[in-house]
Amino acid sequence: MSNEIEFNEGNFSAEVIDADVPVLVDFWAPWCGPCKMVAPIVEELATEYSGRLKVGKLNTDDNQQLAVQYGVMSIPTLMIFKNGEVVERIIGAQPKEQLTGKIDTVIA
Repeated sequence: MSNEIEFNEGNFSAEVIDADVPVLVDFWAPWCGPCKMVAPIVEELATEYSGRLKVGKLNTDDNQQLAVQYGVMSIPTLMIFKNGEVVERIIGAQPKEQLTGKIDTVIA
């Protein structure tokens, strides 16, 4: 059972913008190879940071308006939101250590 949330245009404001903890959003698409590489890492992060960080995925094919709104030009793009604002943007598949470093800085 995954701790990841499926974000979409219907729940984005409540789940991400109004969240009381930082939120990691994985902007991805089903056809994207690098997205598939980073998916298991994102799933691990969801478990490891449970209670301290909300983690979820946003399918850019199904939610193009949000992708445009946040300037997603290439996927995967991972963004960390804190208090409704983007505080970190990670573009492309990155090693887990790099992601945890950025997360730890935000939630510290």
